[in-house]
Amino acid sequence: MRAIRTLVVGISFVVCSLFAFAPAHAQVDVDVSIDVAPPPLPVYDQPPIPEPGYLWAPGYWAWDDDVGYYWVPGTWVLPPEPDLLWTPGYWGWNDGVYAFHAGYWGPHIGFYGGVAYGFGYTGVGYEGGYWRNGAFFYNRTVNNIGGVSITNVYNKTVVVNNTTNVSYNGGTGGTTARATPEQLAAANEHHVPATAQQIQHREAAARDPALSLNANHGHPTVAATAHAAVFKGSGVISAHPGQPVSAVQPQGHRVGNKPGSGNAVTAPGAKPGNAATVPGNKPGLGNGTTAPGSKVGSGNAGTVPGNAATPQVHDHKGKAGGSTPSGSGPQPQAKTQPSAALPPTPHVSAPPPPPHAVKPPPPPARVATPRPPPPPPPRKPPPPAKKCPPGQQHC
Repeated sequence: MRAIRTLVVGISFVVCSLFAFAPAHAQVDVDVSIDVAPPPLPVYDQPPIPEPGYLWAPGYWAWDDDVGYYWVPGTWVLPPEPDLLWTPGYWGWNDGVYAFHAGYWGPHIGFYGGVAYGFGYTGVGYEGGYWRNGAFFYNRTVNNIGGVSITNVYNKTVVVNNTTNVSYNGGTGGTTARATPEQLAAANEHHVPATAQQIQHREAAARDPALSLNANHGHPTVAATAHAAVFKGSGVISAHPGQPVSAVQPQGHRVGNKPGSGNAVTAPGAKPGNAATVPGNKPGLGNGTTAPGSKVGSGNAGTVPGNAATPQVHDHKGKAGGSTPSGSGPQPQAKTQPSAALPPTPHVSAPPPPPHAVKPPPPPARVATPRPPPPPPPRKPPPPAKKCPPGQQHC
């Protein structure tokens, strides 16, 4: 009895632990698509690493249906297991909407839109360190080691070519990076999604009003933090001041969820970040594949290169939900008169098929008849007897 009671208590503890780490919102791991471009990345410094074993996860703009865009601060996190690296998520433009591709843990860095998040994430790969024999080696030039005693360190200069702070791939003003064969191969490897610590960090950011774009105008006071989901006290870094970014009201910009997990890079030959059309998109102009130089359909803020739209974010006013244009309300349908009932057509059964003709038996085999022997040759008649002259008896 004691053993059974102990087992029940243990199972209850595991179930309670799972609920304790469950995300607060269902949309945490759901990729979304928006018809307005995400803001530029804020400029900020990296807080010191809390202790050895932590890896840096850069900050990014996320979307919430209640507050719109909000900033998820960069932070130090523990990998779920050794030898795994973090590939950041990114926004990718496709057909007038911006779909978010969630980040993941894997043995190699995959494609993250060419977005230069900084601190080792130059837009391609990761220059912040590497794993060897179960230990992580940190590049001091891009990681803030601070006063933590870490022996596995080295120095390598990292050159960042992209300094525009653009936060999305494709479209007008976005990065033009395309996935390399190595990144496509990394996309097919075994991936581990964001940890419970990372999910908790993002959920806390969504609940903080100061991290909303409409409140911080692109320059959050908590741009990075040394500890996940801790936005006060030591280790909190503010963004550098800069030009304010226009507010984006959340109403009317959510297009729908993107199919799949969002962790896979687009198929070889396709443009990365340009996933298939998202379910829930409105049919009509702008939802098909848009050729360069063509106009994007109504309601889609992003445009392809060559259009007149500018890359900066403009003010977007939300549309009143549920309104119906004048003259487009439901029209009464005309009643159709019942048609006269027709007599049922009698069912005529088809005549049975004629019986198959019986084939006559094959003729009997011919028996060879023996030929009669040829008749004997005719006998020659005997010569006539000589006649003696008259008067002689013997000739």
